Amino acid sequence: MNGGNSTSCEPNHRAANTFFIIIYSLMFLVGLVLNGFTLRVYFCVAQHQASSSVTIYLKNLAASDFLISLCLPLRIMNFATNSSVIRQVYCNFGASAFYLNMYASILFMGYIAANRFMKIVHPLGNHFFQTTRAAYITSVLTWGFLLAMTSTYVVLSLLTQEREQKLSQGSPSGFVSCDDLHSPQLSLLYKIIHSCSAIIFLAVLVSLVFFYYSTSRKLSLAQRSQATSSNSKKLAKSRRNMLVLVTVFCVCFVPYHLIRLPYAFKKSLFCNWSWFFYLKELSVLVSVLNVCLDPLIYFIFCKAFRAQMSVRRASRDAPSPTQADVSERRSSSGWLRNMRKMSVISLTKQSSVL
Repeated sequence: MNGGNSTSCEPNHRAANTFFIIIYSLMFLVGLVLNGFTLRVYFCVAQHQASSSVTIYLKNLAASDFLISLCLPLRIMNFATNSSVIRQVYCNFGASAFYLNMYASILFMGYIAANRFMKIVHPLGNHFFQTTRAAYITSVLTWGFLLAMTSTYVVLSLLTQEREQKLSQGSPSGFVSCDDLHSPQLSLLYKIIHSCSAIIFLAVLVSLVFFYYSTSRKLSLAQRSQATSSNSKKLAKSRRNMLVLVTVFCVCFVPYHLIRLPYAFKKSLFCNWSWFFYLKELSVLVSVLNVCLDPLIYFIFCKAFRAQMSVRRASRDAPSPTQADVSERRSSSGWLRNMRKMSVISLTKQSSVL
């Protein structure tokens, strides 16, 4: 029975679980603070400024990172207990929301890179993809597509709840893998979703590499013709920004897909390798690091974010007014009030004389 073999495929070592609990807790706190601050900048402070297409994508990226942070407590509870109820809640809702927002982050990082690349190719911004309307449409379609896939998975998972309860009762340790809760229909959908996810990841990865290569090539050509031109400096800045985006993307998501995809399709091959399970969990942990590294992307790609940081730094460094300054301001304001009163009296006398 699948539930009985779950302990061999999903080992439950307390020391390893404690490690994951501590690291995920730290990431939860850091990600919540950083991305909460970012959302405040975008939606509260910078809302009166004109939005650009890249700002819209950055807002959605910050929202997906913030939602990933909110999913982490369920993942922490999943490591902290062997309760079948917690496992079912996590598998049906927590993991689904977690991976939905992970692929939202992947897609929006790709959109940001494509937008910056189009800005280099069409610097005047005449292309439709660079408009705010296109950014809104793309964002809505992206969330709609991901929500449709996730909702289908969750609904089918809930419809097989009776089978899940039987598997949970059949497990001698109470520790049941999310994969072991799959019915045959859900297992097929699970593999279809993973195939679509792999295609999305590969498409974004290839696009990022292409954008960076094209930007670097255009920069080298510009430097040969005019080494000190303003265009060359802009290209150098664009290449640097693109390099940061590609680096964050590769560090966070490449290890996860290299390990997770073989595990999803050929899990039976790795059941006797407990170290591979923890290697897979480490790759998921590295992918969550994305919520802590993305604020670096916000800083280099968004002027409003940099401006807000500068305002905060300036207000923090500015000296507080002394008592003498306050007294001087009060005396100045009193002097102005007296002058206004004298002017009114003078005008009144003149009118009475006339």
